Amino acid sequence: MIAVRAAAAGLMLLTVSAQAQLFPDNEARKAILELRATDEQTNRRLAELTAANKALQDQLQQLMPLRTSLLELNNQLEALRAELARQRGANEQLARDVSELQRQQKDMAQGVSDRIRKLEPQKVAVDGKEFLADADEKRLYDEAFAFIRSGDFAGAATALNNFSRRYPASGYLDSVRFWAGNALYGKRDYKEAITMFRTFMANAPEHARVPEALLAVANCQAEMKDSKGARVTLADLLKRYPQSEAAQAGKERLAALK
Repeated sequence: MIAVRAAAAGLMLLTVSAQAQLFPDNEARKAILELRATDEQTNRRLAELTAANKALQDQLQQLMPLRTSLLELNNQLEALRAELARQRGANEQLARDVSELQRQQKDMAQGVSDRIRKLEPQKVAVDGKEFLADADEKRLYDEAFAFIRSGDFAGAATALNNFSRRYPASGYLDSVRFWAGNALYGKRDYKEAITMFRTFMANAPEHARVPEALLAVANCQAEMKDSKGARVTLADLLKRYPQSEAAQAGKERLAALK
């Protein structure tokens, strides 16, 4: 700054000297005064600029801690955003885990409910008779009856006999005896079939299939060439159940025996 001022002063003196040679004394003095005024204005302006520059530097120095604080705050905000994003991801994963756990619990509860339902006695109806049967009891009866449908009379006879031994007090027992008689008839074991049909009728005299059982006994007797016994059985059928379908078939069978 001092060097600038000295150079400016020297330049003005040289200018004054040069002008003093070209102008009269009055004009030279006037020019010198104007140059001095200009120099003073320049100096004041330089002083103002220097002061402003110093004030600006001071402000910058004061702002430096604030800038550092702002940078630190920004870093903290970025870290917080990252933590929030991580936490959001963790919450979403937790929500998926909870949803999956709830689904598994629902499936387990449904599975337990299904197993309990299978173990609980179920109401079934056979030949117009309603009763309770447990799951295995019903399953074994259905399996045995499936042999009848398929025409496997030997398999049916065995399965029905096994059922009777396992469930001697079952509500299916009357039906089991009736179809066991049919299975024995199907495998041409007529004597045992007659015994089974008579056992059925003795234990369930009011059963809806008694007329069919009487007709089946007559058929077994006819197959055994016991025509006399067959006619007696058919006569009993016609007398006791004249309006039954079995009686209509019995009339035809009786006519064939004569």
